[in-house]
Amino acid sequence: MERARVIAEAAAHISRELGAAAIMVSGDLNFEGIETGEIPVYYISMRPKSIIDHLVATSKDGKSPVKELGDQLTREASGNVEYVQHAAAIEYALEGPKNGIVVGVIEARGSSSIIVHNLDDNPLIKAMKECEERVNPEVMNAVLKIAFDIALTGREGKKIGAAFIVGDSEEVLKRSHQIILNPYEGHEEAHRNILDRRNWESIKEFALLDGVFVIDETGIVRAAGRYLDVDGKNIDIEKGLGGRHVSAAAISRDTVAISVTVSESGGVLRVYKDAKETICMESLQPASRYV
Repeated sequence: MERARVIAEAAAHISRELGAAAIMVSGDLNFEGIETGEIPVYYISMRPKSIIDHLVATSKDGKSPVKELGDQLTREASGNVEYVQHAAAIEYALEGPKNGIVVGVIEARGSSSIIVHNLDDNPLIKAMKECEERVNPEVMNAVLKIAFDIALTGREGKKIGAAFIVGDSEEVLKRSHQIILNPYEGHEEAHRNILDRRNWESIKEFALLDGVFVIDETGIVRAAGRYLDVDGKNIDIEKGLGGRHVSAAAISRDTVAISVTVSESGGVLRVYKDAKETICMESLQPASRYV
C-alpha cells in the first residue's frame, strides 16, 4: 500500500477512535474511499517547510545535516503544531469546528505528521472567546470574517489595511472625530447592520477610506473614516507597525472596546484588547471541505 494511503487511513482511524470534530489536511493526501465516520475533512492550503528543504540548505552552508537533524525534527514538529492551531483558529472564525478534537495531517516533501489537537486548548481560540465576553459573539465573528476577506483579497485589485473598533461605541466616539464625512450618517440601522451579509460589500468598499470603523455592541456600524484621538505613548506593539495599530491598541486601553486590524502589507490580522495584542494571524485561504 502506498505511503500516502497508509497515512490517510491512520489519520482517519485516529479520528474515528477519538470522535474528532474534523480532519485538517495540508498536502497531497486523498481521503476518497477512506472511512472517516462522516467526520469532515478540511484541505488547508499552507504548507510548512519540509525537513528536506532544511537539509539541502544546511548542506550548502557546509554544516553536517545529520548533526542538526534531531533539532530540526523538534523544530518542525513544533511548527506543525502551531500551523494546525493557526488553521483551526481560522476555521473556528469562519464557522468551522467550535470545540472538540481536530486531527491535523501535515504532508510535506520528505516528512509527514499526524497531530491531535484539542480546540479547547487552542490559544487563538481562547483569545477569541475572551473577546466574546465583551462583544456579541455573532458580531465578533462577522467582523473577523470581513477582516479575513480584506486581508486575502484587498479591494479593487490592491492590498488595503483596515481597522474595526468594536463595542463601547459611545466612549470610542467621544475619543475620536471624523476626518471625512461619515458615509453611514443618516442611514437606517438595517443598512448598517454588520450581521446582515448584504451590507458586507459596502463595508469592504468603505475600508478604502482613511480612518477606522466604529461598530457598536449590537453590530451596528456607527461610523467609518474616523480618526482616534488617543495617546500612543507607552503602547508596546510589534516594531514596524504603523499608526493604525498604535491607535487601535491605545483605544482598547482607554475603553473596553476590541480592536481588529488588517495590515496593508502582508494582510496580517491582529486583535487588541486592553492594549495587548491577543491574536495575530496571517491571512490564509479558507479550507475546502470534503465529506
